[in-house]
Amino acid sequence: MATANKNLSNYDKNSIPNAKNIRFGIVVSEWNETVTEGLYKGAEVALLDCGALPENLIRWNVPGSFELVYGAKKMIATQSVDVVVVIGCVIKGETMHFEFVCEGVTQGIKDLNVQYDVPVIFCVLTDNSMQQSLDRSGGIHGNKGTEAAIAAIKMAFLGK
Repeated sequence: MATANKNLSNYDKNSIPNAKNIRFGIVVSEWNETVTEGLYKGAEVALLDCGALPENLIRWNVPGSFELVYGAKKMIATQSVDVVVVIGCVIKGETMHFEFVCEGVTQGIKDLNVQYDVPVIFCVLTDNSMQQSLDRSGGIHGNKGTEAAIAAIKMAFLGK
């Protein structure tokens, strides 16, 4: 397991650029809300800790993870953001739905990164169980939202 020996919340603040002047878009899925709220909280705390201003955090909610792609696209088009973080959680069930949603969201976010000059950071948990998702959204493995926030800051400064 990739996260077994890594805490997703660990970062060296001194190695991260100051986020004061960055406008962050954050699109959050309402599905599996306990997990996605934990991920959002991890991202928000890390962004503020690295200097982001509360008024520069623009949050939109969408119904599910599949809708994250459209939400990110609209946010890029209308909100003058420097970077977008998409937050979702898909848990494997008994049908192929998991594979279809995961593939669609992954390819959609990849497409946005190719088509636009605004980085879109993938923070979508794709786990086998709710417990695995809870462990990665503020539980024993830390918070993938924190990790995504740090990636967002770094990507906003890429090439500057």
